[in-house]
Amino acid sequence: MAPSLTTVLQRAVDDGTVPGAVALLSRDGQRELVAVGRMALDGPPMRADAVMQVQSMTKAVTAVAALRLVEQGRLDLDEPVARWLPELAEPRVLARHDGPLEETVAAARPITVRHLLTCTSGLGIVDPTSPLGAAMQEAGLEAGAEPPPVGADEWLAALADLPLVGQPGEVWRYHHSFAVLGVLLSRVVDRPLGEHLRADVFDPLGMPDTGFWVPQDDLERLPAAYRHEPGGLVETMPLHGGFYAGPAPFDVSHGELVSTASDYATFAQMLAGGGMGGGRRYLSRESVAMMTSDQVDAALKTPESFPYGPGFWDGMGWGFGVGVQTSGPHAGRFGWSGGQGSDVWVDPRGTLAVLLTQVEMGPEVMGLFIEIQELG
Repeated sequence: MAPSLTTVLQRAVDDGTVPGAVALLSRDGQRELVAVGRMALDGPPMRADAVMQVQSMTKAVTAVAALRLVEQGRLDLDEPVARWLPELAEPRVLARHDGPLEETVAAARPITVRHLLTCTSGLGIVDPTSPLGAAMQEAGLEAGAEPPPVGADEWLAALADLPLVGQPGEVWRYHHSFAVLGVLLSRVVDRPLGEHLRADVFDPLGMPDTGFWVPQDDLERLPAAYRHEPGGLVETMPLHGGFYAGPAPFDVSHGELVSTASDYATFAQMLAGGGMGGGRRYLSRESVAMMTSDQVDAALKTPESFPYGPGFWDGMGWGFGVGVQTSGPHAGRFGWSGGQGSDVWVDPRGTLAVLLTQVEMGPEVMGLFIEIQELG
């Protein structure tokens, strides 16, 4: 007999994997919401309505916002992004992905909206020991837990000043395309991205506790954050504080949302329902099907394309902001994880789960992910 959701979570607290966690499992039309442990190692009990970092689970929300604009006729998936992002009108491309920055060629084609959604723009995480990786670190453009300390225009200008790692449409690299996509969306709608997501995604779907930062009145719901080190858990963000306690220089759409398990499950349920959300047709079934199916050619699924461990592409694909299982017992299941120990998955059989912890991604937390995934 499979263990209960509460048993799995409590075991993770008892063995020191996480100080606390919140998870929501939905199956057969029934939702089970469980909170265990504490908001901090020596803090109050974990709240079921804790507002927690979802990090890269932000990407799926950004993808939905983009598809909404496509369906409204304000964007086209295959139009060049230079219409809205002139900084990327004439990118240079490295002659070799690990070559010197001075050896570049012209882009063979424009970067499009589709390239951003599929992470095939030529922008993204690269080998930090390569010349491009070193230049990105020096410019403050590497992937990290904290939002960039500069505004959107300055950040994009710095990114555009460096060459692409490969030709648009011919390489897959994770992460940065979605921050660029957020800047594009903000320019299309002519308002801050956070305002647009509130009006077009969160309010219509009923996600009141999701945003890019936590209001003062809700800070008591913000847990501390940690990472595993050899000596144990080390605090990286204090209870009720840190950079989510106020707005960042810009709304970073590759990984900076905070949410609750209930809120994010509402978003995931909209995708599970083929675009039905808030009691109405929110996104077309065709858009959801495209977003949640593999959009990456096999030739692009190379070992160097994903830096977080070998074997990423085994039985896996990438849609728009979500990973997609392409084979195995859970073929058709889609979802994604966040760097601060969060995970979501939606199974074609109707089961979905959202897990929120406050511990940085690593082998310890990944083991908990797998246990939760097996419950479905």
